[in-house]
Amino acid sequence: MEEEISMIQNNKIWELVDRLEGRKAIGVKWVYRKKMNADCSINKHKVRLVVKGYAKIFGVDYSGTLLFVAKLNTIILLLATTTQKRWKMF
Repeated sequence: MEEEISMIQNNKIWELVDRLEGRKAIGVKWVYRKKMNADCSINKHKVRLVVKGYAKIFGVDYSGTLLFVAKLNTIILLLATTTQKRWKMF
């Protein structure tokens, strides 16, 4: 748990701000998980600190989220089609 908190602080994931008057702080919880090997032996223990998102209000507790996720196959397909169009021009 100490390692997770130090990673959060080092990566500047959170910004500590004053609590708004009349609002309660949003709760967090620890999620524990065991990472297993193929033979069902424990590889490592993982822990994450997560916010209880159901208590957040858009515009008050956060202003928006943005996360791009792409599979490698999608990127390869995109590159292949764009380079193919360029070769047709010549």
